[in-house]
Amino acid sequence: MSNGLRVVVTGASGNVGTSVIEALAADPGVGSILGIVRRQPGWTPPKTEWALADVGEDDLGYLVRGADVVIHLAWLFQPTHDPTVTWRVNVLGSIRLFEAVARERVPALVHASSVGAYSPGDGEGPVDESWPTHGWPEAAYPREKAYLERFLDAFELAHAETRVVRMRPAFIFKRESASQQRRLFAGPFVPGLLPSLLPVVPDVPGLRMQGVHTADIAEAYRLAATRDVRGAFNVAAEPVLDAPVLAGLIGARTVRLPKWALRGPLAAAWRLHVVPATPGLFETVLRLPTMDTSRARTELGWTPRYTATDAIAEFLTGLRHGAGMDTPPLAPDSARGRLAELRTGVGSQA
Repeated sequence: MSNGLRVVVTGASGNVGTSVIEALAADPGVGSILGIVRRQPGWTPPKTEWALADVGEDDLGYLVRGADVVIHLAWLFQPTHDPTVTWRVNVLGSIRLFEAVARERVPALVHASSVGAYSPGDGEGPVDESWPTHGWPEAAYPREKAYLERFLDAFELAHAETRVVRMRPAFIFKRESASQQRRLFAGPFVPGLLPSLLPVVPDVPGLRMQGVHTADIAEAYRLAATRDVRGAFNVAAEPVLDAPVLAGLIGARTVRLPKWALRGPLAAAWRLHVVPATPGLFETVLRLPTMDTSRARTELGWTPRYTATDAIAEFLTGLRHGAGMDTPPLAPDSARGRLAELRTGVGSQA
């Protein structure tokens, strides 16, 4: 039997999961990792075994039994046209996992919340972890993240013996996630070279976001898993990504546009199954607060190695090259894959 911590990671083959496993595997204090995935990866990282399971349906108790820490990353972004499916997996599946953690007396649970769980900002400056987490009701993603925040409030009261950490990261990018994120949010009609071809970047009031490199968020998860910390942590790098910053990255200029100039075409494209991203998600981004990351830096001991512009630049490079990894969620871009997106209905397939 391996010495060191036994860590279970759900959603282990995606953008964040692959980097979390790499960070854990490099930690001498971690003895073994069980990666829970829906489909078998070809990737074989050190210290890691795979278990095929769907958190929305399968027995999870035996998978978390004997674990020292469970890191819950599993999340379904699609089908955006059937939010009952994402609710079953993301909300009810997460609750099933939390209940299994409690039954099996796992000492620590690290949950992937999000900046999307936060209520709209007030424009007065960065918010800390005490800011309300009621999300934005027009989109499934913030609704689901906010609901789980409320469930964990009650869970912590009922299970004080379990150390619970809630990670609230900004938008997360790496080169290998580019093709997956294009599939999830942009759809099959968007060419990888599109950012390089854009002469202008729309500058819409409120359209700005924070970013972080996946390797840096993975380090935050490793620290949360291996240190005696509790509670919520905002995780983001500088600078805030707005239209001028993005335009500078691709050598374009900015053009000021009203919100409706983007929301209207996006809503029409979503209804016609041209893009998978919902207009509600666009509205969510416009309302996100800027997060203060002081607690992650002081109490967690986290410092990013990459700037937010480093992360988005790496993502754009990956987008141009159709980058990915040998796991089903991170499959590289291909003509066959794009045809499959069309065949199954953009935004309709889990």
